[in-house]
Amino acid sequence: MAKTKTYIKLLLVALSTILLNLGTIGYAQSLVSSGKLLLTGGVTQIEGAAGGGLTPWAVIGGYEGKSQIGGNIFATEIATKDYRIKSSGVLVGLHDRLELSFARQDFNTRNVGTALGLGYGYEIRQDTLGIKVRILGDAVLEQDSWVPQISVGAQFKSNRNGALVKALGAREDKGTDLYLTATKLYLAQSLLLNMTVRETQANQFGILGYGGQRGGYKTEVEGSVAYLISRHLAIGGEYRPKPNNLAVAKEEGAYDAFLAYAPTKFVSVTLAYADLGNIVTRRQNGLYTSLQAGF
Repeated sequence: MAKTKTYIKLLLVALSTILLNLGTIGYAQSLVSSGKLLLTGGVTQIEGAAGGGLTPWAVIGGYEGKSQIGGNIFATEIATKDYRIKSSGVLVGLHDRLELSFARQDFNTRNVGTALGLGYGYEIRQDTLGIKVRILGDAVLEQDSWVPQISVGAQFKSNRNGALVKALGAREDKGTDLYLTATKLYLAQSLLLNMTVRETQANQFGILGYGGQRGGYKTEVEGSVAYLISRHLAIGGEYRPKPNNLAVAKEEGAYDAFLAYAPTKFVSVTLAYADLGNIVTRRQNGLYTSLQAGF
């Protein structure tokens, strides 16, 4: 927990230092003023990147324009039949080009922890440092082009319960996800489409370690679709396959159906039905809730 607070403080201190050294208050206000349309920066996915709840999008988090900075903090909870997953973190977007993020996932085993001899509510924790770079296109502004916004990203993951996940069959307690993602917003149709190609060996997003008896890195294709009911409200769905590396239990893909509401650019709330597939004992589904605040 102390390391998590340290990472978040470092990001916030870096952001504050940039603002304090701009020279004038007027320029600082211009730098952080909102330059995007409502909801076009996405929400924050479970590992901290801007996008949907499950998969990253090519958009850069925050509402900054090309000469501005933006940022978000978020807290997410997924309550399923047997487990509770909490994720929280911070994100900084620079000039609508570069995104840096940190997130902590806490996986509460509840009664399953008792059955495994770990104790009720035993928690598995994972830290994720993320980076994303926009390399081509603009999902919102280039409406006269068929080319989507394209970004590349990496998520550096560290499971803090290494002995346990290795006992379950994982090869490693650290891993890196690499991804290429493309997002296109059709304003006339109020429709957003996203596809993400991810190279990963993370078991259950990394909560159960990385790699296993059945293999290591695999290429997975994720997808998202969202419809803007109004400038404040969006509905949609996502699908994210998983590599199924552990022999101890079959791993299945995850999907959700979500509703995202943003009354202002400073806050958004996301509610979803999430099905995470089989996690050790049986299929896990339940309510996904997320709160995001930023600029």
